Amino acid sequence: MLPEIGSRVSTVHRKNNIKKNPQSSERDTLKSSERFSSSYEKAMSHSGLRSTPQRRHIYDALMGRRDHPSATEVFLRVKKNAPSISLATVYNSLEALVACGLVRAVHVDREPTRYCANLQEHGHFLCDKCGKVHDVNWPAPPQSSLPPGYIIHSQEMTLRGLCNKCASSSQFSKEIQKL
Repeated sequence: MLPEIGSRVSTVHRKNNIKKNPQSSERDTLKSSERFSSSYEKAMSHSGLRSTPQRRHIYDALMGRRDHPSATEVFLRVKKNAPSISLATVYNSLEALVACGLVRAVHVDREPTRYCANLQEHGHFLCDKCGKVHDVNWPAPPQSSLPPGYIIHSQEMTLRGLCNKCASSSQFSKEIQKL
């Protein structure tokens, strides 16, 4: 039997919530869980796709830790709560979640596809040393800078370099500081 999804999501949000009023914190956690649940249910029903326990586990794994995992990383997380799930099911479910707009696929050069739960307009920073992907807020390009008749339907931006942790521990950083 699969564990109750809402309780796991609530726990994640409770750990990250730093408000001082515990009653308010609990109420905010429930609202957040309900919002994720509501978004999931609406998107699945509008897309005509069935809501399955496997898809729900995968969605909750992405919403619980917003760290841009690959399909294999999602598989390893979900396998703990759904031991019978296969890697093929994870790939198919991720495709379905992307198709109905619940998550984004992040393609970076020849790296494995990663999945992003942040649906706001943003870019990504890829650390060349540790491989972690971080969200980067950035303004949308003005439509007026395009030639007449051009229409933007999507945009992607990926920055590459070293994250603060890798930069502070690298030889490159020490050489730059000497300059």
